[in-house]
Amino acid sequence: MAEKSFTITHEAGLHARPATALVNAVNSFTSDVNLEANGRTVNLKSIMGVMSLGISKGTKITISASGSDAEEALAAVERAITTEGLGE
Repeated sequence: MAEKSFTITHEAGLHARPATALVNAVNSFTSDVNLEANGRTVNLKSIMGVMSLGISKGTKITISASGSDAEEALAAVERAITTEGLGE
């Protein structure tokens, strides 16, 4: 299993457009990819799950992936977070 943490720095938090970008970034991978924030964990391939967390600015999130392409999935998430200006 691979894991990486980020802090959301975007003023609007993880709102609909960037959440969609994160979901799209991992949908092509076979690995299970999860997002954990505020003590809750959801499937990162589910836009409804991600949006249900209501992630605001300053929230620490942890992305974990397990499977044959877990490292590649995490790299895709990191690229999406950077591209969308979401966090560090």
